[in-house]
Amino acid sequence: MQIKLQQVIPVFIEKEKTDPSQVWGHDIVFSGNENVQIVAPSGSGKTSLAHFLYGLRNDYTGTILYDTTDIRDFDAEKFSGWRQQHISVIFQDLRLFAEQTVFENINIKRVLAPYHAEDKIQIMAERLGIGNKLSKPLKTCSYGEQQRIAIIRSLMQPFDFLFADEPFSHLDENNRIKAMELIQEETTARKAGIILSDLKQLDFFDAAKILNL
Repeated sequence: MQIKLQQVIPVFIEKEKTDPSQVWGHDIVFSGNENVQIVAPSGSGKTSLAHFLYGLRNDYTGTILYDTTDIRDFDAEKFSGWRQQHISVIFQDLRLFAEQTVFENINIKRVLAPYHAEDKIQIMAERLGIGNKLSKPLKTCSYGEQQRIAIIRSLMQPFDFLFADEPFSHLDENNRIKAMELIQEETTARKAGIILSDLKQLDFFDAAKILNL
């Protein structure tokens, strides 16, 4: 699978911010099995890019293609199918359910589009230091714990691309590295690509391409 941006520019960002960008207004191809890091200062449209690529917003000029299909042509059903089978995302605002348990928050992705067996949840949670949290309500977890929960949830479904919007912002260095190792193992096994955006370049993320937004 490939994702192609053709002269995409957000309609709401000032021209002086998009002119120096290596993403906005350019033709870019993201390929599966390729790691790309987007370095983006605040206000440059980092989260908007993730929302554009995932089809949550379309307030941009230009074209975004999944392979050869313009995503503006997708109806809700087709988009749902692509998201379940081809694209996973770690949102900056996490989009978890406060009243559900940690396990329920993670397992919902696995139930909707199974990739791993249920016991993989415990294995991944132990690796990221939250194995004892699975039966707890999500609202009792710190934001850093919730980030790790969102990371594990994103790995429960099949995908060709993983979008990650500041996925490590509340993690210390040790937990960042552990989480990145888990993500990399999963994407390598699937021959999937990672599009990771952050405020600065992450030395522990092995990116084939680094683009300044």
